[in-house]
Amino acid sequence: MDVQVDPIRVALIDDQQLVRAGFKMVIDSQPDLTVVVEASDGRQALVELAAHRVDVVLMDVQMPTMDGIETTRRLLTNPEAPKVVVLTTFDNDEYVMSAIRAGASGFLLKDVPPEQLLDAIRTVYRGDAVIEARATRRLLEHVGPLLEGSAPETRLPDGLTPREVEVLEAMAYGLSNSEIAEKFHVSETTVKTHVGRVLSKTGSRDRVQAVVFAFQVGLVRRTDLLGTEG
Repeated sequence: MDVQVDPIRVALIDDQQLVRAGFKMVIDSQPDLTVVVEASDGRQALVELAAHRVDVVLMDVQMPTMDGIETTRRLLTNPEAPKVVVLTTFDNDEYVMSAIRAGASGFLLKDVPPEQLLDAIRTVYRGDAVIEARATRRLLEHVGPLLEGSAPETRLPDGLTPREVEVLEAMAYGLSNSEIAEKFHVSETTVKTHVGRVLSKTGSRDRVQAVVFAFQVGLVRRTDLLGTEG
């Protein structure tokens, strides 16, 4: 007899009704996912999210009344808050970086293919961050100048082992845990251990912030990553 598993509960926060409708159709087509909250601005989102249990929030950045940055910041002051994934077209670079620094667990392009959207929701729900390589390249193409040299006093912690530095670099290139495991010929369990230690030693909240850190300290350069596309 199959055990009934509750679906992952998703909130869609976007001021464009057509965007919400399209995402909702894709998400609700999956048996393990369901949209339980929709809102068109940050203030409405905070009210709805306080009244409903949600696992993952897809958060637009630019909205009226209260933007996605302030909404994310306020939402994540609660230690039991849902995970937040930023939706962006990269119209405003500083908005994207501010949202990530506010605690977002990743970012997705609004033109993301449906299968990647679904995979991202499941990935974030499991506790990882969404930093898909294509989106990473697009992010750094736009905001790389904001990252490189933005924290000149920051350097790699002395406690990072050579392998942990390699793992951090691989994370910055957008490699998943399974891809890192294949690259270094180790198990995914070992990679998860390395990633956890990297996050702890760099003071990063999650994978996204670790990648930001890698660029701030110059471990990886924007031109390096952009040169891998193609």
